[in-house]
Amino acid sequence: MNFSASPVRRVILCADDFAVNASASRGIAELAVAGRISATSAMVLSPRWAQDVALLEPVRNRIDVGLHLDWTSEFSLSQGHGLSLGRAMLKAALGGFDRRVARTVIDHQLDLFEAHWQAPPDYVDGHQHVQQFNGIRQALVQALTDRYAGHSGRKPYLRLSRAPVGQADMKARVIAVMGVDALERIASPAGLAGSSALLGIYDFTGDQASYGQAMTQWLAQAPTGSIIMCHPAQAAESGDGIGPARVWEFAYLNGDDFPVALHAAGVEVVRGRDALLAR
Repeated sequence: MNFSASPVRRVILCADDFAVNASASRGIAELAVAGRISATSAMVLSPRWAQDVALLEPVRNRIDVGLHLDWTSEFSLSQGHGLSLGRAMLKAALGGFDRRVARTVIDHQLDLFEAHWQAPPDYVDGHQHVQQFNGIRQALVQALTDRYAGHSGRKPYLRLSRAPVGQADMKARVIAVMGVDALERIASPAGLAGSSALLGIYDFTGDQASYGQAMTQWLAQAPTGSIIMCHPAQAAESGDGIGPARVWEFAYLNGDDFPVALHAAGVEVVRGRDALLAR
């Protein structure tokens, strides 16, 4: 998607939570086909993953498809390893997750990803940013190194959940303190690239207009190689705590104002290989 003759910054726009429910999967696929996003993260523990993956086939090799590593959703709870976010954060802070157990969980999710996508993930991030929690981050780097060292393509890149310098609110600070610096320190020597920053962090309150205003700010702040995360869906489904926000995010990203905002900010939405190489 190129709305500027000479884009100043190349940014990844990633739709999280593919397969969390039918409306999210359909909305994300629609935005991908329209060229409005450049990546999506799959919740492979969801029963929907095996069927909804077909929605992404038309955009294979046009967007990045990654693993949304999961320890804190209802899907992970049903698998037996899940925890509430609060308990997971406490466990990470008080000694960390058992790395051998974490490795088993990570391999299982990578297996599920590959079984249905028939390819390794382009990147790995985490539901509620668990990819950087103590014990999980070490197991993740080791798993990606072991599994893809001899892979013909690039190793998966990692989301580093760190706001741009000077732009971190309290929520962003809490996310970062859970281990983004530690993840970066072990990923780089292992040959795993990471994003330069993460934007799109907010409390899921407001409406479509306020989301558009926030997106304008994120686009202005986003450095090359950064990720702007979003959580779109065509409709709000029962039991989805952020359902209304998903709907207004989808409407904005699918509307006429978004490409105008991209052009005004001098931002080009691209895949990771193009954003990270441009840094």
